[in-house]
Amino acid sequence: MANLATITLAAGKGTRMKSSLPKVLHQVAGNSMVQHVVDTASRLEPLHNLVIVGYKAEQVKAETGGEIQFVKQEQQLGTGHAVMQAKDDLADFAGVVLVLYGDTPLLTSETLQQLIKKHKTEEAAATILTTKVDDPTGYGRIIRDQSDYVTKIVEEKDATVEEAKINEINTGICCFESELLWDALAKLDTDNAQGEYYLTDVPEILVAQGYSVGALSISDTQQTIGVNTRKHLAEAEQILRQRICNYHLENGVTIIDPANTYIGDEVKIGQDSIIYPFAFLEGKTEVGSEVVIGPQTRINDSIIGNQVEINSSTIIGSQVGDRSKVGPYAYLRPGTKLASEVKVGDFVEVKKSEIAKGTKVPHLSYIGDALIGQNTNIGAGTITANYDGQQKYRTVIGDDVFIGSDSTLVAPLRIGDRAITGAGPVVTKDVEADDLVLGVPAEPKE
Repeated sequence: MANLATITLAAGKGTRMKSSLPKVLHQVAGNSMVQHVVDTASRLEPLHNLVIVGYKAEQVKAETGGEIQFVKQEQQLGTGHAVMQAKDDLADFAGVVLVLYGDTPLLTSETLQQLIKKHKTEEAAATILTTKVDDPTGYGRIIRDQSDYVTKIVEEKDATVEEAKINEINTGICCFESELLWDALAKLDTDNAQGEYYLTDVPEILVAQGYSVGALSISDTQQTIGVNTRKHLAEAEQILRQRICNYHLENGVTIIDPANTYIGDEVKIGQDSIIYPFAFLEGKTEVGSEVVIGPQTRINDSIIGNQVEINSSTIIGSQVGDRSKVGPYAYLRPGTKLASEVKVGDFVEVKKSEIAKGTKVPHLSYIGDALIGQNTNIGAGTITANYDGQQKYRTVIGDDVFIGSDSTLVAPLRIGDRAITGAGPVVTKDVEADDLVLGVPAEPKE
């Protein structure tokens, strides 16, 4: 929206988290809380997407991505003071300013669109997102007039006995007309229980000037949860994971036990795939169609083809081709690329290697810095000795090769097409195509 600017407040430490990590960097479903909020704001296509940083600002900047403008709040003097810091960056902007909080990761862009629409329809000076709860303890209360417009927001520490009984609460999320916002912020003072500049005082200032302040009350209180403790963090994690699982269920993925399946919000999964309990799909992972992911599997930042079977394995930064089988208990480390119809079996570790179509590494092997051709068989207990203590070297194995059990392949090394190694050899020299090598060190058999 060309006439929209978003400001996400992410400057606080979050002392109740009992952590040296800034509160907004604690993760929910694989992303930091502030990243969730920034991504939600980005879906609105604002002209400006600002994040106010303070505590460990450089760390927050480094770990928050997207088309964002960061603004430093040197001293944390309240929410009103935090928003004031964006004035210079928005000096030439005229439109709606939407204020968000970096600890509300469950908020959806659809709700924010409704809030902005109501704000524009009613031509209000400000519009507040509210909700009603059974126990409003700790929240600011919404005070309305007879016409249902908001007259003020009262923080609990400043509320009268009657005001404290109100169960409609302020979520903190609100939008303002930019010119009126800056004018009202200039009138804030610190005459309150916390001695801070409250953004929540702005509606009362606008009402006193004769402007109307509206509110959108939503029934889904989960969206408005502000994460302040580890308990809140766990609750948000559970809610967001269920939301993500529901999305995939609705799009043709079978998730046998959603309560015990962990899928990040950036993960893509094709139709008719089956996810077993205690699978972890993280980062920018993409899973094809008709894939079976067994229990106790972790996949991070990887691309999985169609009709793949993965059982009780770890795959990080790798690619797995169509109809391949991985596991149980395999470990694919970053840089691994499996072509189609490859088998990587139990207790096999592969690192920074490419394995061509139809090749099998069935058992108990380490393949590092290797290039392996098609239809090759790697016997149990094989290792590519790729490191001499100072440098790493490559092993190149051709097509239709048979590597015998317990082979040690000392890189740099080339093994030609259709070559064979016997059981237990230490191969230190290149092997020509069609040769058979045996022994320690391995030598061609005459």
